[in-house]
Amino acid sequence: MSKEIEDPRILNRSTNEPFSSVLDRHVSRRRVMQGGLGLAALTMLSGFGLGRLAQADQAGGAAKTPLALAFDAVAGSRTDAVVVPSGYTAQVLIPWGTPLNDQAPAWREDLAMTPEGQANSVGMHHDGMYHFALDEASASRRFLLVMNNEYIDQQALWAPQGGPTNGDEGKRPADEVRTEINAHGVTVVEVHKDDQGRWQHVPGSTYNRRYTSATPMRLSGPVAGSDYVKTRYSTDGTLTRGTNNNCANGYTPWGTYLTCEENWPGYFIKNGERRLDDDRLGIAEGRGRYGWETAAGSEGEHEDEFARFDATPRGASAGEDYRNEPRAFGYIVEIDPYTGERAVKRTALGRFRHEGCWPGKLVAGQPVVFYSGHDSRNEYIYKFVSDAVWDPADANRPGAEVDRLSIGDKYMDTGTLYVARFNADGSGEWLPLTPTSTTQDGRTLAEALQLDADDRAGVIIHTCDAADLMGATPMDRPEWGTVDPATGEVYMTLTNNSERTEQGTDATFRHDGDSIAALGTGYATAPVNAANPRADNEAGQVIRWREGGTATHFDWEIFVFGGAAGNADNPSGLTELNQFASPDGLWFDDRGDGQGILWIETDNGYEGVAEHTNDQVLAVVPAAVADQRGDDAVIGADNQAQLKRFAVGPNDCEVTGIFATPDKTALFINIQHPGNWPSSEDATAETQGSVRPRASTVVIQKTDGGQIGV
Repeated sequence: MSKEIEDPRILNRSTNEPFSSVLDRHVSRRRVMQGGLGLAALTMLSGFGLGRLAQADQAGGAAKTPLALAFDAVAGSRTDAVVVPSGYTAQVLIPWGTPLNDQAPAWREDLAMTPEGQANSVGMHHDGMYHFALDEASASRRFLLVMNNEYIDQQALWAPQGGPTNGDEGKRPADEVRTEINAHGVTVVEVHKDDQGRWQHVPGSTYNRRYTSATPMRLSGPVAGSDYVKTRYSTDGTLTRGTNNNCANGYTPWGTYLTCEENWPGYFIKNGERRLDDDRLGIAEGRGRYGWETAAGSEGEHEDEFARFDATPRGASAGEDYRNEPRAFGYIVEIDPYTGERAVKRTALGRFRHEGCWPGKLVAGQPVVFYSGHDSRNEYIYKFVSDAVWDPADANRPGAEVDRLSIGDKYMDTGTLYVARFNADGSGEWLPLTPTSTTQDGRTLAEALQLDADDRAGVIIHTCDAADLMGATPMDRPEWGTVDPATGEVYMTLTNNSERTEQGTDATFRHDGDSIAALGTGYATAPVNAANPRADNEAGQVIRWREGGTATHFDWEIFVFGGAAGNADNPSGLTELNQFASPDGLWFDDRGDGQGILWIETDNGYEGVAEHTNDQVLAVVPAAVADQRGDDAVIGADNQAQLKRFAVGPNDCEVTGIFATPDKTALFINIQHPGNWPSSEDATAETQGSVRPRASTVVIQKTDGGQIGV
């Protein structure tokens, strides 16, 4: 998520003990157990047992050589260029405005975007992405790249005319709003590697398409067809239009793409009557982020097209206005990249500001699991467990005619949504969010939320409030997650939290069972706890957990803390060659034999690091870190050199989105909101003068054609 669009308010007013105070108590406990603060800091919360290579050896297998990173860490950089290690190249691919077909004009610096042109071009501000093979034989040379387009830079979009238009009384022109709507969403594009090793997109491919903030989509799961989502557009509550602010992503084992609605509340307004979820999620009064609702016009000439962004009740019932339109947002959206079939919003996975959605370890005959984080300060981590168990016959078969979204119905529409509570002893508990779940004060969730006893849809609509009531642990902005497919260990970035203090401040909001609609105007700050131990946490951390012996138990630890070299607040002992802050993107790159590379991307706003380097990509081999000590260790001052800076982005950017080709010879990343880049297809070429900035995918390869990183 871009730090530029983060909601500064703290919307979680619960008094649940936050992760930082849990972590603080856990560290204090380990001081006693391990004989002093030095050792506790050195082995910060590690306790998963022997390292994976040692485990394999004890199980009777031959000891394996740990995977090793084979590049020299790059120095920090503050230039208008991408920096990669010696022996690597970086190529710009499909920047914003690249035409997908002949209905869009070729890009030029003075191109004036139109609704049709943008609808047929690559969208703006690239974010999460994934690849989908068209056939197994060419999976590393030709595939569908599916990518989120999170939000827009109005100044870059409307540069030829000097910026966006705000007419009389601030009203926006309809065609400008349509263009902005079409710059959001998801891009599907076929790409291939040519005989010279350069990557190209395939203009006019039948697979190329856009999903925008205006594309019709189906609602599925508990909320679909309920009174909560009935609108003038869909009086039966089964359809909606568009997906907004798509940040990180996910994928399914049956071959579909998951795009995740994050800061969507800012696109809506609601004046007058307020509901619990309006305030808990941040639906504002007055004017939306881009003023799209103003294009409806005083005479209503575009009423049904743009008025949906104004959720103010105007009719006698929900079927006569758009009071429920925001309730059709805040979900995981499933897309079949192969067919272009109507996308589906999977409501069973919860309604909040989803950062992303990552599948857990897949085991035949066991439920399918997905993890997701709510990317706001002092919010929560969630897990969805399907009712259906995994059938390998449902695995993706590129090229086959398969109804993948029906398979999605099977695994993603019925199941249990859980929220995480982290305990100071290094254990954790998954708390079920069902109408009959028992809250901290002994009521059922349905009773506490003033819902009917069996109202599962109502619990989903009020996911965050349900998590408050169950006693979940508020976190330091959960961002990206990733899963080691061999061990099932889950990693998640906690990017930062400026609204956390040592003791915390009292919240004005309580679920008292009498009135849950009367919200206070104050915003609480959370106290530090075990998993979030730093007040005013500017640097962030990466957490890791392993599921326990039961469906609701897990064990956790902090894998690495962000920090500035030489700063006293640097628990992992980082140096100039790997200092980072605000970890964001994350991906476990499986390399076989129970090993892999954990790639970490940043979206830094911490001056202690930002004065030395732009946002970056770092790499570490967790198995090598673990076996250096003979246990599943974490990064500390004695082994921090295992973490290496691999690449640095251009000035003003966020580095995000990441995957590698199956043969591991090409690493794809995204550069979002650069300030003055790119100037050529060579991503490492430093811009001379000024250019119209364009978010872009970057492909990093070795000059000798070998595997990335090793």
